[in-house]
Amino acid sequence: MDEIERIERRLKLHDVRVLMSVAHAGSMGKAAELLRTSQSAISRSIANMEHALGVRLLDRSKEGIEPTQYGRAIIKRGVAVFDELRQGIKDVEFLADPTSGELRLACAESMAAGLAFATIERLNRRYPHAAFHVVAGGGPPLLTELENRNVEFTISRMTTELASPHFVTQMLFDDSYVIVAGSESPWTRRRRIELAELLNENWILPPPDNFGAMLIAEAFRARGLSPPRAAIVTLSLNLRNRFLATGRFLTMLPGYSVRFPDGGPALRALPVKLPDARAPVCVVTLRNRTLSPLGQRFIETLRATVQSMKAPRANR
Repeated sequence: MDEIERIERRLKLHDVRVLMSVAHAGSMGKAAELLRTSQSAISRSIANMEHALGVRLLDRSKEGIEPTQYGRAIIKRGVAVFDELRQGIKDVEFLADPTSGELRLACAESMAAGLAFATIERLNRRYPHAAFHVVAGGGPPLLTELENRNVEFTISRMTTELASPHFVTQMLFDDSYVIVAGSESPWTRRRRIELAELLNENWILPPPDNFGAMLIAEAFRARGLSPPRAAIVTLSLNLRNRFLATGRFLTMLPGYSVRFPDGGPALRALPVKLPDARAPVCVVTLRNRTLSPLGQRFIETLRATVQSMKAPRANR
């Protein structure tokens, strides 16, 4: 308690919020408008903090205001403090009414339309007043959402390149990329296919700077082949599925897209041997950040959903 009292004498929660608002707005005047107070009150809060800490927190110039390294340190911890308080309010709301609550999570779009959909559908029946905010994306940007505390956790395919001491991972299942076609494709009737045979087919590929596109290129190069030419370049799940349903197009997807369908057309993993690029699909949380009760329920239900939907492993 003595340590807490020392902190209270030097920092007030309101002053930390003022500092965060000034850094976000870029000026004390704009911060005053955001907080519905006077500019003199803003200046006084910053001056009190700088006096208490003995360092300058903001640099002022004609271009505006920028936090110093000391200011950035307080802002970084301030984000965590307000996030924990927000989580605390969610905990109280959930305990007061277990059928309610709010949860923010991030995952790939195909995961959102498949496993996340099935999990949320189950939870919605149990907690009809709960709200679920799903950020759909792919690769490193999902983990950035987590680092910035915009979501409680991500569901992501993890590799050593994405690992961080700030993350805690809970494995859901092991996964590998597969070549995929719609059920109407003549390729689905073959029992064995060489990758080179598919080189001149109509391919649906993500943009070149996408993580999935890099994996696809590596798979072909590992077989001494140039990457296929894209007939369609898109990240749209709906557009991809519409074209795959015609039976005339191929793509390369995480195996879970076939094992845990996303509600689109029936997809088939083609019997093509690819370089082994297995990686675990994990729930990723921030170290030392406590999940909300609804977040814990989601992960428990997600694990149960994985078990109930498991199918034979996709061809590799």
